Amino acid sequence: MSEQQDKRVVQECLKGDIKAFEQLVEKYQKQVYNTALRISNDIADAEDITQNVFIKVYENLDKYNSRYAFFSWIYRIAMNESINYNKQKKYFTPLQENLVDINAAPDKQFEISENNSIINNALSGLTLDHRAVIVLRHFVGFSYNELSYILEIPEKTVKSRLFSARHALKDVLNNKGLVDHNAS
Repeated sequence: MSEQQDKRVVQECLKGDIKAFEQLVEKYQKQVYNTALRISNDIADAEDITQNVFIKVYENLDKYNSRYAFFSWIYRIAMNESINYNKQKKYFTPLQENLVDINAAPDKQFEISENNSIINNALSGLTLDHRAVIVLRHFVGFSYNELSYILEIPEKTVKSRLFSARHALKDVLNNKGLVDHNAS
């Protein structure tokens, strides 16, 4: 579904078409869930966050500004919901380490599991602001402009925060002995 199709489907939703909303959920559910999981570090929390995001999307669909990409609007809600959810918990737990494609070969499953574990443990050592910008830029692939919109901060702040987050991530990896201390 293209951006134009998203906007058409939103209009159908606003006219009361529940099936149209189901299309939006189907298209964005996995992406929202993966983002929530990277931010929350907990499968059950990510499921709750994802459900809350789509409830808020449905309740606030009339506030969507079609000048912006619909996926950016959803991610803004997802990030706010993830951050608020984590602030309410006031603690972070390690990610579940069994997030592996069961269709992959056993050796590939092990490699994926190990890499997920390393990445998620390192991410859990970052502040929530740093974690959010890393996840949205490197795991979801948003541009600086899109990050600015989603996080509601100026683009210069996005770049600065991303720079700081990358260095913080490198420090976490260094402290855990997972990267070369002499690497630039």
